Amino acid sequence: MSAAPHIPVLLDEVLDALAISPGEVHVDGTFGAGGYSSAMAGRGARVFAFDRDPDAIREGQAFADEKGITLIEGEFSRMEALLAERGIARVSGITLDIGVSSMQLDRPERGFSFQADGPLGMTMSQAGMSAADFLNTAPEQEIADVLYRYGEEPRSRRVARAIVDARPLERTGQLAAVVRRALGHKPHDKKDPATRTFQAIRIHVNRELEELERGLEAAEHLLEEGGRLAVVTFHSLEDRIVKQFLRNRSGGDAGGSRHMPQRQAAAVPTFERPAKAVRPGSAELARNPRARSATLRSAVRTAAPVSLSPASRSARS
Repeated sequence: MSAAPHIPVLLDEVLDALAISPGEVHVDGTFGAGGYSSAMAGRGARVFAFDRDPDAIREGQAFADEKGITLIEGEFSRMEALLAERGIARVSGITLDIGVSSMQLDRPERGFSFQADGPLGMTMSQAGMSAADFLNTAPEQEIADVLYRYGEEPRSRRVARAIVDARPLERTGQLAAVVRRALGHKPHDKKDPATRTFQAIRIHVNRELEELERGLEAAEHLLEEGGRLAVVTFHSLEDRIVKQFLRNRSGGDAGGSRHMPQRQAAAVPTFERPAKAVRPGSAELARNPRARSATLRSAVRTAAPVSLSPASRSARS
């Protein structure tokens, strides 16, 4: 595994929310370095773990075999179909840890971070459109829209114009320098101005918010009556999607935002009222500073049926 492995955030709280009984089938939607999966298996669960990053699959296979975890390469949004291939139609618990892992951030060759120079990749699956592909070909307005929508960058047009003027961009160091020049950067600034741009591009390239929405719907369909869902998010865009989904599916007012359209509350709630959101305490923050923005939301599945599964929708489209 990585020399700087991903530390599972809010692990005790996630395990409390899952309330695992020995012999239950549980899903870890984001295997990473295997922290959640290992803890779930340690409680006696039969664990199926997903990851779309081939590095995580390759480096984690021996560890998964040792722990009795079934490791599956693929997006967690496809968990319903991938589990059906293995004869699993219902599960007792699903955990989703959203966003980028420490293993990805700490490897310059993956291009997720500007802390060290590397190629502008940012693809979790190491396939498809890279950050460089997007930045070097997309129209200026599209880049500005992505920075505003996914990075909540208030000066997105200025940054987009600077990116287009600096093309071609191939390295993380190049992109960070362009953003800093466009926005102004002093060494003592608490937050690097490139942070929002890197977040936005990563989310866009990996379609992370769409993946989260589809993953939540897949979890809704897979969970048995009384099944538990636990989702850990790391920024407001992700958390808003989870919060609105659970509010809607538990019969509350779904609300709305510029990221998700307003929906009518589910006629028959498919989840019980969600538990109160949980955030890291001081001890965890001292141990793992990257946990500072984490939020855990959890809920329990009711017996209400789902009208149409994500897999069925995909098959019909």
